[in-house]
Amino acid sequence: MADDYNKSNVDGVISSDVNVVVENTPRTRSARASYYDVLLRIIGLACTFIASVIVGVDKERKIIPLKVTDSLPPLQITVIAKWHYMSAFVYFLVSNAKACTYAATSLVFSMMAKNIKNNMALLVLVILDLLIMGLLLSASGAAAAIGVIGLKGNSHVQWRKVCDVFGTYCRHMAAAVVLSLLGSFVFLWLVVLSVLNLQRNSK
Repeated sequence: MADDYNKSNVDGVISSDVNVVVENTPRTRSARASYYDVLLRIIGLACTFIASVIVGVDKERKIIPLKVTDSLPPLQITVIAKWHYMSAFVYFLVSNAKACTYAATSLVFSMMAKNIKNNMALLVLVILDLLIMGLLLSASGAAAAIGVIGLKGNSHVQWRKVCDVFGTYCRHMAAAVVLSLLGSFVFLWLVVLSVLNLQRNSK
């Protein structure tokens, strides 16, 4: 009788401990996933915000001598490089501004609902993160393509390189493109994290 009683007590303790571990483990993982989600959204917000500011304030003025004839002295022409002179850079700035706004909004939502157990809410976040990631990648690709032409030119269509003249302007644009690409990879990791959360919640 004593053995049976002790055995039942031991079994009961083990069963209770197992239940505690099983119940606590998902909560720990959910808190950890929520921490990484908030951290990644802060990084994405910072990258897209800084990229938008760099492009928005990027401006360079140069005085270029233009020689008309050999007998006359060269003319001094003032040339200004701004982001809104190229449609690709306009698209780049608008895309990063939209991504920054979305990152701030989703950050607030993620901080208010740390333990999201609704699969539909996670699915909406996955779709929105994918859209922002694609938007940033397309904008970065367009800006990088124009940047390569500005850096090396294109002899086939007689497009001259301009980064040898507007060096500071081109370096600022290159830094903004790198930050935007980093922001797109941040949203990619957010998609991966959300998919893992969906997989765990479906079990």
